[in-house]
Amino acid sequence: MNWEAPKVYAVKHKDISTRMASRSGGIFTALSDNILEQGGIVYGCVLTDDFLAAHVRAEKAEDRNQMRGSKYIQSDLRGVFKMVRTDLDAGKKVLFSGTSCQVAGLQGFLGKEYDHLCCVDIVCHGVPSSNVWKAYIKWQERRNHSKCVNVDFRNKRDHGWAAHIETMMFASGAKVDSEVFKNLFYGHHILRPCCYQCPYKSTMHPGDITIADYWKIRKAAPGFNDNRGVSLVLLNNDDGNAAFEAVKEAVEYRACRIEDSLQTPLVRPFERPECREVFWKDFHKRSFRFVAKKYGGYVPENRIAVNVKKLKKKLKRLLKTLT
Repeated sequence: MNWEAPKVYAVKHKDISTRMASRSGGIFTALSDNILEQGGIVYGCVLTDDFLAAHVRAEKAEDRNQMRGSKYIQSDLRGVFKMVRTDLDAGKKVLFSGTSCQVAGLQGFLGKEYDHLCCVDIVCHGVPSSNVWKAYIKWQERRNHSKCVNVDFRNKRDHGWAAHIETMMFASGAKVDSEVFKNLFYGHHILRPCCYQCPYKSTMHPGDITIADYWKIRKAAPGFNDNRGVSLVLLNNDDGNAAFEAVKEAVEYRACRIEDSLQTPLVRPFERPECREVFWKDFHKRSFRFVAKKYGGYVPENRIAVNVKKLKKKLKRLLKTLT
């Protein structure tokens, strides 16, 4: 049974490489390492080869590592709840991570409590349409005349934790940093309709542990932030508290007040934009370039500047042939 109010911590993994590979402070890695070291199973979200999101099962750290980082799209859970139940009934320790609605869905599916199940739910801004994400990838591939081969939804290594810039790599070797999809996401037009009425937008969550980026860290824990990522950790019950106690040696942490930690998704759902229907009409009837300009902050390159660059390259090649 969950407590009436959670315990709140700011957390950073002591291993900097682990933290840099994580979305925020690396608490998920610490918790899942503890489960794996005991022969347990970890379930979480990964990006597939076609850059969609899916929940998978991991018995080893190298498979679990694919779960780290941000995926701002809906994950495919087909067959996963049955796999979790099979592992639990076999007596295996299991850590399941997902959004609050996914954790609540698993708990409802199981229909009973398991002492060896740890549920970690992620504070969720809202779940965007996968159709918009697919259209965005195709648009970037057309712009760059090459197939996308890698996506980093939030490139913390190059731009720092506080920035939110997605980086795409292409088969041609091209690299593109963009804020278009981020702007579409935070514009809230592309969220699922149910997200505007989400019952989990509060400090009370179904997971044993709730984790998030600690966007209020400067107020909650002055001096703790180094722009490499800090996790907000809410311990919701005795099981969550025990799981956190087991990994304290692997992390730096500071107790905080919930009053100093209230980012919007811990208070209320985001409002449905008044022009949401207009957005979807534009999405279905206009080009993605139009959508990117109108809603995603895309600024087309100056054609003259592009032509000048091409001319300079041609001149350099010509000069090399003459010398």
